[in-house]
Amino acid sequence: MELRDIEIFLTLAEELHFGRTAERLHLTQGRVSQSIKKQERRIGAALFDRDNRNVALTSIGRQLYEDLRPMYQGLREGVDRATMAAQGKTDILRLGMIASNLQPLRPLLDAFEARHPECAVRIRDVHFDDPFGPLRAGDIDVHLLWLPVREPDLTVGPVLYTEPLVLALSTAHPLASRTSVSLEDLAGQTVTTGARPDYWREAVVPARTPSGQSINTGPTVTHYQEMIPIIASGEAMSPVHAQAQRYFPHPDIAYIPIHDAPLARWALVWRTSAETDLIRAFANTAKDAGLSTR
Repeated sequence: MELRDIEIFLTLAEELHFGRTAERLHLTQGRVSQSIKKQERRIGAALFDRDNRNVALTSIGRQLYEDLRPMYQGLREGVDRATMAAQGKTDILRLGMIASNLQPLRPLLDAFEARHPECAVRIRDVHFDDPFGPLRAGDIDVHLLWLPVREPDLTVGPVLYTEPLVLALSTAHPLASRTSVSLEDLAGQTVTTGARPDYWREAVVPARTPSGQSINTGPTVTHYQEMIPIIASGEAMSPVHAQAQRYFPHPDIAYIPIHDAPLARWALVWRTSAETDLIRAFANTAKDAGLSTR
């Protein structure tokens, strides 16, 4: 089995969606499907059960995933260490990020590099349907997450920045003509869902308005890019962080300020039992960097 085929299999096993797998690996869906079929022919059994709506691992696929994942992770880490050694680096800090919010982190990353030139920070994409899983699995060392985070095994570090929430909706929706909206305007509207756990999702996408009126639950999404066609078509809307206006502009999507929504706070989070000197150094640099809020 070629390394690229292993990567395709592992990614599909995590995403359980051919389109998202192709997008994540910068491939066509046809290439992903072709690779999986080739692997199934070689093994002699189906690795995935799929129909028009769902993709799921078979028992053999699950076994293969559990066998291959640690070996592939070790291979990647070995290549990373060799690459870093060639650049004079001896340590790697893996920083998980849910959104494309690198810009406000530049002062932190630059300050950390100046203090610790021997360490390379590697950014890892994490979806908001499983925000804590990669930390607990050891796939990342520290994570940038919106608050609150109320997990007994996780440490919440310094808040790096704050930002407003805005309502992303189709430009054809009547609310799109407003200069601002209220959380009460979401009553009876349909919003996307997908972030877990519920308390964490509701910090951005509430289930009810402040007065207690219901907000309808719509399609499930796992990352920002997946929301774009749903919102652009008018199938649903969603409160999102203001950074979406910069990173995900779209001619059919309007971003309207929510004037009574609290500011979102983004903080560093790590697994308490896995705290290292490097993680503490990164957190201390964040405290000293004096990142400005916006």
